[in-house]
Amino acid sequence: MRLKILQAGEPVLREAARPLSDQEIRSREIQELIEWMRETMRDAPGVGLAAPQIGLSIQLAVIEDPADLQRNIAPERLAERGRRPVPFQVLINPEIRTAGAEAEFFEGCLSVAGWSALVARSLETQVDCLDHLGRPVSFRAEGWHARIVQHETDHLRGKLYLDRMRTRSFTTVENLTRYWNDLPIEEVIGRLRE
Repeated sequence: MRLKILQAGEPVLREAARPLSDQEIRSREIQELIEWMRETMRDAPGVGLAAPQIGLSIQLAVIEDPADLQRNIAPERLAERGRRPVPFQVLINPEIRTAGAEAEFFEGCLSVAGWSALVARSLETQVDCLDHLGRPVSFRAEGWHARIVQHETDHLRGKLYLDRMRTRSFTTVENLTRYWNDLPIEEVIGRLRE
C-alpha cells in the first residue's frame, strides 16, 4: 500500500514524535505499517521515510539506499559523499550521537518535494535504537548513511532539513541537476559563499 507523504506546513512534521512501546512494536498494525512505509519509500523513490511524514507522530523510520539509486551518480561524487549501498533498516525510538567532522552536501526530502539545499551533517553517527521486532540494535553509520540517519531522526524531533540548510543554496531539484550536481562540493560552496 502506498501511503500519502505529507508536505512541509503540516503540523505533525513540527512535533516531537512519541516513543513506541514494546507491545506496540510487535503489534500487527506496526508490522504492517513498516511494510507500507518501505513500499512508499521505494516508490517515491527515497532513501528514508519517517512516520511523521505519513501523519503519525511516532518514533519510527525506515531507511535504505540501494545500489540502483546510485547508478547515475559519477563515481567521484559517490566517493566525495561517502555514499555506499545501505540495506533496509528500521529505526524505532532512535538515539544518535554524532562524532567527527561535518560536511555539506545537497539534501532533499520527500516532504519538501522538488527542492534541495546544502546541509551540514556529521560524517559519523553512533545509533542506538530498536529494530522491527523491538530488539535493541547499536551501529555506527558513516558518510551518506550517517546523513540519512540524522535526517530521519530530525523528522522524529519535529525538524526539517530547512532548519539546517545553507539558505543561499536552496534550489529546485531541476536546477540542482542542471547546475550543481556534477560539481565538486567545494566548488559549489565557493560559488555560494554568503
